[in-house]
Amino acid sequence: MVGYDPEAKCVSTVEAAVAGSASGLVTRVLVSPLDVIKIRFQLQIEQLSSRNPAAKYHGILQAVRRIFQEEGLVAFWKGHVPAQFLSVGYGAVQFMAFESLTKLVHNVTSYNARDSFVHFVCGGLAACTATVAVQPVDTLRTRFAAQGEPKIYHNLRHAVVTMYQAEGPRTFYRGLTPTIVAIFPYAGLQFSFYNILQQFSEWVIPAEGKKGGNVKNLVCGSCAGIISKTLTYPFDVFKKRLQVGGFEHARAAFGQVRIYRGLLDCIRQIMREEGPGGFFKGLSPSLLKAAVSTGLVFFWYELFCSLLCALKSSDSTTRTEG
Repeated sequence: MVGYDPEAKCVSTVEAAVAGSASGLVTRVLVSPLDVIKIRFQLQIEQLSSRNPAAKYHGILQAVRRIFQEEGLVAFWKGHVPAQFLSVGYGAVQFMAFESLTKLVHNVTSYNARDSFVHFVCGGLAACTATVAVQPVDTLRTRFAAQGEPKIYHNLRHAVVTMYQAEGPRTFYRGLTPTIVAIFPYAGLQFSFYNILQQFSEWVIPAEGKKGGNVKNLVCGSCAGIISKTLTYPFDVFKKRLQVGGFEHARAAFGQVRIYRGLLDCIRQIMREEGPGGFFKGLSPSLLKAAVSTGLVFFWYELFCSLLCALKSSDSTTRTEG
């Protein structure tokens, strides 16, 4: 049901936005702890190793224990309010744009709207549109997740006012360049591989065995998330490093801090000081998060779309009988 299907005209553009936002909301609640750990790993300059005494974090379980001991359980949902705005807004814009673009391809070109390449291009463009729309919220989410104790920002309003007064309006779009560069192939690969894996599963599983559709959606989404995240991960690291620029004083408790003058300077400094491994810091929790979040996003989106279709069919039947 992901993408326009002329043979199954069920979900409208608005309904796709509703299903996408609901999917993002539910998924964000479940994956927030992994996101916090991933961000902490990405922002740490020191090597992620227990052999490095200066490293605050060096493994997923160790990070979980340390964050819990130092900041409590709520720390795993730091920045959850802006993160929810991000997920709901991003999900709505992305799926609305994706459904609209695949429909446009079907109506004005000779390409098949169900083709994997079409899903790659439309998925990438839809994600870029959603990213530009929610980038300020993403920057706020990163700041909240990155700050330690004592807190620099007390609440969302305080963060917005402080950042605007101290750093200007452009600070809300820090890291946008690597985000756009990374998000197009990342989201494109997500939608493309999800489509490929769905087609493969339909070929492998006989028609009479297709009862576990929801589980299939979850598995296909998880695999698509792992593949796409691995291929585009370094850009996520660059984005996070740039987003906390001007925020160095709040990072002192986590170890060394660096100031980057832009994307190329960020790449050079990471390569020089941390080596190629620096581009993949936090990959383990990130892959775990990608598998869980992408699987759940597609799972919930397909489920909410099915529910909306069922409600429409029920209303139509009721009106006909009336």
